Order: sequence, then structure tokens, then C-alpha cells
Amino acid sequence: MSTTSSLFSPFLTALIASVTILGIILATDLGHRRLTNMRMLRSLIAVAVVIALFVHSLPTAGNDISMQLAGIGIGVICGLIAGALLPAERAADGSIYTSGGIGYAALWIVISTSRVLFAYGSEHWFSQGIITFSIDYELSGQDVYANTFVFMSLAMVLARTGVLLSKRRNLARA
Repeated sequence: MSTTSSLFSPFLTALIASVTILGIILATDLGHRRLTNMRMLRSLIAVAVVIALFVHSLPTAGNDISMQLAGIGIGVICGLIAGALLPAERAADGSIYTSGGIGYAALWIVISTSRVLFAYGSEHWFSQGIITFSIDYELSGQDVYANTFVFMSLAMVLARTGVLLSKRRNLARA
């Protein structure tokens, strides 16, 4: 079985994953939008496809798991912030709507761009630093970094979806 590192560099993985997820999130969440199951499911499906395409191994040597868990943790925090930046309201007909504005879009754009720039930099600007960091902290290679980016994206989308489900449930009760 091929690994992510033999198919795609961390930069290409981060670029494709980030652009795909960013596009779907912004297309479905910006503006005044009805909160439907399909709307939330669409972003989860996108992340599942990204995982299927880019996660071909789960490195567990040294501190690989810790690095990947750190990506998940950062993703959860960012997803909770994203959910907080997406206010929800109940319309007169009982439908739940969200209003995604500039702050919400800016968060997703900054996080996505940061992942891509870090991945690009790790290959072109500070590759020796990444090698040294990987050796010093016992990280086994490119798959760890690629997985960390993908898991961060997944966690961000899942946390944001959890916040939206909570808002919908609270508004539906009111």
C-alpha cells in the first residue's frame, strides 16, 4: 500500500484538503442560511473523502500519535470558535437559520491558509528545521504532518457541526 508521502507531499495534501474543505464550508455557511441536516452532512462528507484520499497510514512511532492528537486538539478549539462565530436564530415558521459573516469567513481562511503556508514552508523555507524538529521530537516523517493537517480539518468541522447541532436543539426547544 502506498503512503501519503509517496503520493503527495504535505504541502499538496494541505493545499487540496484545505481548499476543498474551505470551499464547501464557505459555500454552505456564508450569509443567512437555513440549518439543515444535509448542510451539516455535506461538510462531514467532504472531510471523510479527504481522509480516504490522504490518510493511508497511521504512524505510531515516537511522538507521532501526540503530534496527530495535537492537530485534533487545535482543530477542536478552532471549530468551537467557528461555531461561536456562526449565530443561529429561529424564524417565524420554526426553521433555524445561521448567519455567517466576515469574522466566520476570516477564521476559516486564516486557519486554512496557515496550514498550507506551514506545509509549503516545511518543504521550501525551513525544510532543514522540520528535519531537525522531527528528529529531536521523534516524529517519523511526512505522513505524521499530513495526517495532522487532515485530522485538524476533521476536528474543526466536527466541532463546528457539534456547536450547530447544539444551537439547533436549543432553538427548537424555545
